[in-house]
Amino acid sequence: MATEIKVPVLPESVSDATIASWHKKPGDAVKRDENIVDLETDKVVLEVPSTVDGVLKEIKFEEGATVTSAQVIAVIEEGAAAAPSAESGSKGKDAPAAGAEEVQSKASAKRADDAAPSSTKPQASAGKPSDLPPGARFTAETRGIDPSQVEGTGRRGAVTKEDLVNYASGKTAGVSGGARPEERVPMTRIRKRIAERLMQSKNSIAMLTSFNEVNLSNVMALRKQLGEQFQKDTGVKLGFMSFFAKAAANALQRHPVVNASVDGDDIIYHGYADISVAISTDKGLVTPVLRNVERMSFADIEKGIADFAVASRQGGLKLEDLQGGTFTITNGGTFGSLMSTPIVNPPQSAILGMHAIKERAIVENGQVIAAPMMYIALSYDHRIIDGKDAVLFLVDIKNQLENPGRMVLGL
Repeated sequence: MATEIKVPVLPESVSDATIASWHKKPGDAVKRDENIVDLETDKVVLEVPSTVDGVLKEIKFEEGATVTSAQVIAVIEEGAAAAPSAESGSKGKDAPAAGAEEVQSKASAKRADDAAPSSTKPQASAGKPSDLPPGARFTAETRGIDPSQVEGTGRRGAVTKEDLVNYASGKTAGVSGGARPEERVPMTRIRKRIAERLMQSKNSIAMLTSFNEVNLSNVMALRKQLGEQFQKDTGVKLGFMSFFAKAAANALQRHPVVNASVDGDDIIYHGYADISVAISTDKGLVTPVLRNVERMSFADIEKGIADFAVASRQGGLKLEDLQGGTFTITNGGTFGSLMSTPIVNPPQSAILGMHAIKERAIVENGQVIAAPMMYIALSYDHRIIDGKDAVLFLVDIKNQLENPGRMVLGL
């Protein structure tokens, strides 16, 4: 019996999706709940699983095609078995013996391989295209590259998309010879959406950024003192982000205009802190939302962030994970940024930027000491947030982080 595989019902805010990559080809066996195709929307990558056991009979749209809600994209023959491959059939006991010319040709090829310098033979790190992640597999198939001939630079020698692109453009060792290769690659839908929102923010918001600096000595001491016990009891590490998220949630309650948004001629004040946490992925920046952070414990925050990080990098984020949010925190410090002016994520009115922790000389009690310092930045919509509100908000964040015991106790 033939079973149709359809595009999931998309939310009203998402009109269509793009076929990002097929994980199966016609004739392949599939299992129920096995992911067969990735769909990319403006906000997230969706996995479409098979609803039955069987064989993929037909693919109706190739990679790169645009599809809409409930549209049929594939047909699976339920209960069928995959046909044996030509390769496996040729190895059977009835396969004809190779002729003398074929044997001689193979022997000559082997001698040529053996005679070649070992340094020129790339190390095989992927036996077949199906071993590759979706992006790398698509690059290998569209460019006709055998991944087993490409030396991988990824984790445990895995072949990455960049390895394949470099291989195709002649950037492997000893090959480039001063070449100046270029490549034109279409933007992904997510990247295009990011670009649109950044331009929307730039053109529609009167944006200004204020800065302050925080001495994180006490936060680091608290993490050192209680981190091991915290991880033992909760199963997650006590990171810096939970301190910043909790401090921001508390400060948003005391400075509600920073948590507000503009809707036409109205200002909407939110009585809850739904904080978007910026996470970098290979497809771009995503900002899943932690809901009601003002009521969350440190463990809840750390678990939520860890779950989002795993889901975002494995394509498991849901659309509802990215919707809403009244305030954003982004941490450029993980990449070494010392200072930046983050861009507000509309319709929010403010975003907090964290940066790298650097040991610097400061004056404390009349003495010059070295302390782990971080610059923090608040970019905000100056239409509704005055400079005074922004500065007081940053000072509130600073005071909480420099006195984490009071913050933990809710004081």
